[in-house]
This record gives sequence, C-alpha cells and structure tokens, in this order.
Amino acid sequence: MDHFSKILQSEQPPIERVVRPFQRFSKEEAAGGIVLMLCAATALVWANSPWESSYESLWATEMRLGIGRFFIEESLHFWINDALMAVFFFVVGLEIKRELVGGELSSPRRAALPVVAAIGGMVVPALIYTAFNATSDGSAGWAIPMATDIAFSLGVLALLGSRAPLSLKIFLTALAIVDDIGAVIVIALFFTGDVSWINLAVGGGLLGVLAIANRIGIVHTMFFALVGAAVWLAFLQSGIHTTVAGILIAATIPTRVQIDTVDFLERGRALLRRFETGGGSGPDVPPSNLQRAAVHDLELACQDVESPLQRIEHELHPWVAFGIMPLFALANAGIVLDSNAAESLAEPVTLGVLVGLLVGKPLGIFGFAWLVAKSGLSSLPAGLVWRHLLGASLLGGIGFTMSLFITGLAFSDSELIAQAKLGILIGSIAAGVGAWLILRSCPADESFDDLDG
Repeated sequence: MDHFSKILQSEQPPIERVVRPFQRFSKEEAAGGIVLMLCAATALVWANSPWESSYESLWATEMRLGIGRFFIEESLHFWINDALMAVFFFVVGLEIKRELVGGELSSPRRAALPVVAAIGGMVVPALIYTAFNATSDGSAGWAIPMATDIAFSLGVLALLGSRAPLSLKIFLTALAIVDDIGAVIVIALFFTGDVSWINLAVGGGLLGVLAIANRIGIVHTMFFALVGAAVWLAFLQSGIHTTVAGILIAATIPTRVQIDTVDFLERGRALLRRFETGGGSGPDVPPSNLQRAAVHDLELACQDVESPLQRIEHELHPWVAFGIMPLFALANAGIVLDSNAAESLAEPVTLGVLVGLLVGKPLGIFGFAWLVAKSGLSSLPAGLVWRHLLGASLLGGIGFTMSLFITGLAFSDSELIAQAKLGILIGSIAAGVGAWLILRSCPADESFDDLDG
C-alpha cells in the first residue's frame, strides 16, 4: 500500500489501524510461502528428471565477485546460502527487533506464551532426534528439526481463509521469531569452525561503528548498507557463519524517529488540499500532473515519519519473500527419489528428522503452551481455542527453509544430507496437511471479512 493510503487510514477505527499492517504483512508472507512451495516442487521434479545433471551443475557454477586482486570466487550455491541468506537473516533480525521493541514480544505476559511454546518446540524435537542418532554418524544433525518455516506456515493459513484468525497468525509469527532467535544462537555456538580472531575483531569493531552511528542519530540507509557489507565480509573471513552477522547488523538499525507533528499535519493537509483541487474527482479518474506531484511530496513526507528499521524492512521484505527464499528452495530442495530413498526411510537421520518435525515440534509447542497457560503466566490470545493452538503446533513442524539450511551446516556427507532432506520433505508436508485438516474444522472468524475488506 502507498503512503497516500496510509494517511487516509487516520479516518479508520483504532482497531483497524492496529491490525491492518499485520494483515498486509501476513498476506505478503503467505504469498511468498506459496511461491516457495512452487520452487520446492520445481527443484524436486528437476532433480528427478532426465535433466538431473543440469540441476547439480548449475549450482556448482563458479562465480567471482570483487575488484582486481581482491575478489571472492565461490559456487553459485555458496552465494545463495552464505550471501543471500545473510540478507534473509538480516530481515529476520529486523523483525525480531521490531517485535522486541513494540510488538508481541515487548510485553512479558503476552510474550510468555509464544516464547515458552517456541522453547518447547526446539527442545523436544532435538531430544527426539538425538534418541534416534545418539551413537550414529548423524548425531551432529540434532538441530535440524528445531526450526519453523514461517513463510510456508502462513501459506497454509492463507488456504484456510476466515478459519485462521488474525490472532493465530500473530501467535505463529511471534513463535517463529523466537524460533529464529534460537536457530541463530545454535548456529553461532555449535556450527562455527576455526575462528580467525583478527577478522572477528574487525567485524566487531565495525558493528561498534554502526551502534555509535545509531546512537548519534545517523539514519542514512546507505551508510548502514556499506558498513554492513564490510561486517559480512569480516565475519565470512572469521569463520563465524555470516547469518550471525545479518542478525547483529539488524540490531544496530535505528528504530527511533523524531518529527514535528504539527508541521507534519499542516504539510499533509496542504498536500491533500492540493491533490483535491489539482484535478478531477470520483471513480476511474486519471490523476493530473499536479495530483501526481502532490502524492509524490506526500510520500516523501511520510518517509520522514518512518524509522530506518521500518523503511528497510518494508523495502527488503518482498525481495526476501519472492526472491531469496524461493531461490534458496530451488537450490536446496532437489532430492533424488529413487530406490535408495525408500531404504533411507529406515535410516536414523531420516527418522530423527521426520519424527522430530511431525511429533516433536507439535508436542513441544502445544505441551509447553498448555503448561504456561495453566500456570497463569499467560493465556490464549483472544478468539483462539485449544484446537487452534494444536493446528498452530503442527504448523510449527513445517521446518523446510531453516531445516534445509541447518542441514547444510551440520553435514558434509552427501548421503546424510539426502537422508535429512527426505525427512524434512516428508515431515513438513505431513505437518502442513495435518494442520490444515485440524484448522479446517475450527469455526470461521466472523470479523475476518470486515477487517479484510
């Protein structure tokens, strides 16, 4: 939605002004989830087609980026998983900061339910996986079934329409954000190789520069982009995974903005009057040059009201949802389904991931949520019943993107990677179908149509 429409929102009831931004976000995320599904299906078909060799060779293509003697030459797979996914984690970091500063995670009582549920959804599947693989070569993959793919999950909710209340989407998003925090901590602590302390110190110093810039009021996004790119390069050379750099850079992005409200209102009203008198009125009327200019000036005025965090998140989110994540799925979801795949179903890695996602995630999320609600520390969000939460718990078992990402960090053996991917694929599909069947039986949200109009 453009900035002109945002100004017109001031005439809406307060509750609509609160929920509409989240509805737009969830719809975009849900649409991205559907694109993600299509790309995953394409990768699966491609990897099992007569053109299988082209699938493997494409992602092994070497690409060089740099100037003169200073360059990085790596495979296309590396640039997707280590460079583009750092942008994905940067946007995740922005979402985390937004929720901690003024969102669902800013209030201890409201945060208790998704936080504790997310912890249960990480601990239980990790224990189940370990039970299958404690003494096997696949023991390093214990974190694979811990993750939740919010894009896929919201994509399933989009198929349910009014049977998926807005409060359910908010709960699921908050849970997934806590889940992402856990994933980043796990990556930083357990999937880091030899550390170059000099490069890490350089990266830390640059993060300090960004933090100081935030403190003294620098809000130019280009400054944060250039220094952030240097932080990514320092972390790449340090041995710490670049996804951690993405999260840390996001933590330095300013959330504050100071404006002269009187001046903004006067300027906005003047521009609206100029729009009103600068051309025709009524439906299906093409805007005049004066009206276009008024809308452009109004957009610039509104940009001054948005914090850098809001502006960057809004600009990057479509690129992540419709570009980076689908490309990651296309590059990583190609699983060869042959006679060996059937045999792999009995392998401990496949079983650990499959049971961890399909049983461990919902058991941990629902069980821990039930405990925290019964203890009185929190309560179910308005409009939700326990059947909603059971469906959301199963949606948590859709691990896809993050589970595939952690698989690449945990294993170097191609056979173990294939087994884990098979478990991720079957577990995520089964969890999504199960959640859809449960939530489909829930009563429709009567306010859905009013708020969505």
